[in-house]
Amino acid sequence: MNKRNFIDEFLRHLKSLPAEEKEDIIQDFEEYFEAGQLEGKSEEEIAQSLGAPQKLAKDLHANYYVEKAKEDHSAGNIARAIWAVIGLSFLNLILVLGPFLAIAGVILSLWIVAASFIVQIVAALFKSLFQPELFHFFELFMSVTISGIGLLLLLVVYPITQYALKLFVKYLSFNIRIVKGGATYE
Repeated sequence: MNKRNFIDEFLRHLKSLPAEEKEDIIQDFEEYFEAGQLEGKSEEEIAQSLGAPQKLAKDLHANYYVEKAKEDHSAGNIARAIWAVIGLSFLNLILVLGPFLAIAGVILSLWIVAASFIVQIVAALFKSLFQPELFHFFELFMSVTISGIGLLLLLVVYPITQYALKLFVKYLSFNIRIVKGGATYE
């Protein structure tokens, strides 16, 4: 496989990256090929030393989306990073998706509990408005207390969510290094 075939094959598997990112990568490959040719290697030898273009594209794809998730922890970036890392190996379907679903489930349940604690005071107020004969100050006191607990829970859940997202992105980076056998692309 010569340089042109290698780059074409590589680009075919790197469709979803932005054009300027692709140009940077292609520029790096061009320089790598030039340096190899100055050492007396043929284009085929250099292409072979780089490995399979498809695997290389998957690695770079995963690195790009994990780096993007490190900068911005939005749900879309996290989802794209997870999907790209899962694409590195079939085993990652279990090693990445399983922990993510477990962590996301716990955090989502904490958010739901906090929101339901806060919102339940509305039900107590409606009950006192539409059924005043059933109104008890103890119920209202308990509703205000539970709403306060819900607000305090929100103050705890938000930093836990932020920390869990950062930790999970680090786990994705760790997973990429493990899949690549400890090598890094910088």
